[in-house]
Amino acid sequence: MVVDDDRGHRRGAHVLETWGVPLVEADPTVPGSLDAAGLGTARAVVCVMGGDQGDLRNLHVALHVREQRPDVRVVTSLGNAAIGRAVAADPGPGAVLDVAALVTPALVEACLRSPAHALDVAGTRFVAAGTAARAPATLRALYGDLAPLAVTAEPDGTTHLCPSRDHRVRSGDRVTVLGTDEELAGAGVETATAATPRRRGPRTRRGAGFDADATHGRAGALQRAAAAILALGRESDRGLRWAIAALAGLLVVSTGVITLGYHYPDGRGLGVVDALYFTVESVATVGFGDYSFADQAVWLRLWAVFLMLAGVVTTAIPIAYFTDMLISRRLSTTAGRRAAAASVGHVVIVGLGAVGVSVAEALHARGRDVVVVESDPANRHLPRARALRIPVVFGDATTTGALRDARVGLAAAVAVTTSDDMANIETGLAVRDLLGEQRAEVPVVLRLFDRELARTVSRRFGFGSVRSIVELAAPWFVGAALGLDVLGTFPVHGQAFLLGRLRVGAGSALDGLAMRDLSLRTRVVALRRATDDRATDDRATDDRATDGRATDDRATDDRATGDRATDDGAPLEHPPRRDTRFAAGDEAFLVGPDEELLEVLARSRAAPSASTRDTTAPGAR
Repeated sequence: MVVDDDRGHRRGAHVLETWGVPLVEADPTVPGSLDAAGLGTARAVVCVMGGDQGDLRNLHVALHVREQRPDVRVVTSLGNAAIGRAVAADPGPGAVLDVAALVTPALVEACLRSPAHALDVAGTRFVAAGTAARAPATLRALYGDLAPLAVTAEPDGTTHLCPSRDHRVRSGDRVTVLGTDEELAGAGVETATAATPRRRGPRTRRGAGFDADATHGRAGALQRAAAAILALGRESDRGLRWAIAALAGLLVVSTGVITLGYHYPDGRGLGVVDALYFTVESVATVGFGDYSFADQAVWLRLWAVFLMLAGVVTTAIPIAYFTDMLISRRLSTTAGRRAAAASVGHVVIVGLGAVGVSVAEALHARGRDVVVVESDPANRHLPRARALRIPVVFGDATTTGALRDARVGLAAAVAVTTSDDMANIETGLAVRDLLGEQRAEVPVVLRLFDRELARTVSRRFGFGSVRSIVELAAPWFVGAALGLDVLGTFPVHGQAFLLGRLRVGAGSALDGLAMRDLSLRTRVVALRRATDDRATDDRATDDRATDGRATDDRATDDRATGDRATDDGAPLEHPPRRDTRFAAGDEAFLVGPDEELLEVLARSRAAPSASTRDTTAPGAR
């Protein structure tokens, strides 16, 4: 059952209707609305309200539910770390999840075009690595026991998820396989997750006449100075530019008039340099006395009067404009543009929201130079960016002006991360147009909410990296609501994959099941066998997630595992054989498409029964 008071969510209401899920149109923060929705009989409550007051409303509902039903599982979306820790400290079942932290790794990997995704499986490093098939053969012949996750045939783009090891590929087909670093190296698959380029020093230069080997860093001194002057000119008001143009024009005209009209008593005139000097002296009203209009013709003396009056006006106006720039907010804006002017091979992030600042911090931690484009000078995340000395360019990223100020043309990647899907698409198109022929070399990563829209935009507009917030974050919330262990999510050939952990419950659908009888699109990465002679209850505490992105509730199971318990010191079996059978108390680590893996995880804690859930419907989750 869904409780929502936003009548604008018509598409969501239609999807719920097709699934047969009841929708209660009420404000969940109003007393009584959750009771009317069946809080008294609920097993879990998921708080995922968004908007400007989303965190506050989620906190309100979570605390209310915790008071009314201390036993119910409460899964809450909170972006504020301090409040999240306070809520997570509550001993009741549930989880506190930060959406920005959950989706950041996928966005960072898309920016860096990382061919590999590292996974922590009970302290053992596994890597999902992409490669190109080096010869026409079966996956088994090319990669041995490595677990194949996806194959995309070239050039038609047909994708097969979790294919059999006997699946045949052609030379050049894109293949993603999973294994340890040693296993991948043995199969000739490169993993580049650890080879992150370090941030270069301030003397690194690149471009015409510069070091061609410098892939990112700072431009040369002359280039930085020219870019700073151009940025200052774009930042200035039109009135200032007109005033400077008028002053320059006055100096040029007066230099010509004095050169032609000024004569000494012996008939000699002034050269161009002397005439310019005399003009500046008159405009500045300095009057050193080395030149004088006293003995000149009447018309030239009248010109001198005009020159001095016009000089006062044309010098006072630019000074006023410069003063305004120095004492206004434009000082910080100009500083951001000047700092961005020194960047080469950097990553441009559009939007300094919760996701944008998280991505910026992650890229900075990996040693990458970052420039942010933000439209709001009062953005609450600015102190976090400034603490890392990340340049922030203020402006509308849907126009080319702000993008040029951020030097998108020399960027290594662009990530568009605002919370407005339409603005993100428009910005992505503007970036693509600005890049021109470089668009194939520079990844443009778009953050969109809806996964169907993300896939459509990727297909129709040709963006290679469109990431759906729903696709990346929803499995965490679903898993937490069901009391399942979701350890990670990552994209594989456009499909969201999950890494999950399960403990096989006694009498569950997996107890005694052979691994070959699992879902065809689910891979068992590793298995840790249970040990006998220790009676345990699945109401025992589960381990917290150790990646720092989610605060689990030390979830409890509702079934006893019998007389077997998982030995945390037992070695991992990887890869387990297809004829291996699960036993009660075993701990297994699985990878697969999000919907199917959640289904398998749920089966590990339920009595054997046929699943009635339709996962083929559009948008089903």
